[in-house]
Amino acid sequence: MKISIISGSHRNPSQSEKIGRYIESLFQNEFTDVAPFLYLLADNPLPLWDQSVWESDEKWIKRLAPLKERFSNSDAFVIITPEWHGQVPAGLKNLFLLFNRFELGHKPAFIISVSSGNGGAYPVAELRMSSYKNNRLCYIPEQLIIRDVENVFNDNAEDNDEKSDIYYKERLHWCLNILLGYGKALKTMRDETEIHNDKFSNGM
Repeated sequence: MKISIISGSHRNPSQSEKIGRYIESLFQNEFTDVAPFLYLLADNPLPLWDQSVWESDEKWIKRLAPLKERFSNSDAFVIITPEWHGQVPAGLKNLFLLFNRFELGHKPAFIISVSSGNGGAYPVAELRMSSYKNNRLCYIPEQLIIRDVENVFNDNAEDNDEKSDIYYKERLHWCLNILLGYGKALKTMRDETEIHNDKFSNGM
């Protein structure tokens, strides 16, 4: 199974990237038959959407082609977002404008929100509300909000709050297993169902 992990922070480096690299390593070392692909939005590698995306502009085609192939071949997604001023970063929301139902449609996605404090709930609500309508990405019911993220998932165990670190890692592992279950189930659904209809290309 191919899983794309998207780290939505513009910062370089970032706590979102730290979590993404941990998940990439986890898939490689503790799960069988899982091929992870980690994509970082650090330093804003994708320009803002404009209407030429819909007009077969050669620059956009060349820029997006490698990611379109990766995402099209993915069975599921992990979406990692920091909370900036109570919001999802603009670069991550922009990504959902650039890729459509043919890359993301009817594939499961697991939301992870990270916060340096006790927040993190608002980005989850925002993603569930406004990032899937036309691309048909399917967020699974489980989510993970990692609070005080600087104190967990660090390579040096002395930098971690032991109790929180154990809790988050155990819950993450459990949630990833659920994501893989959805990945298998929705692949069967996509194979057996007419999921693309140009008459209804946009969601309501």
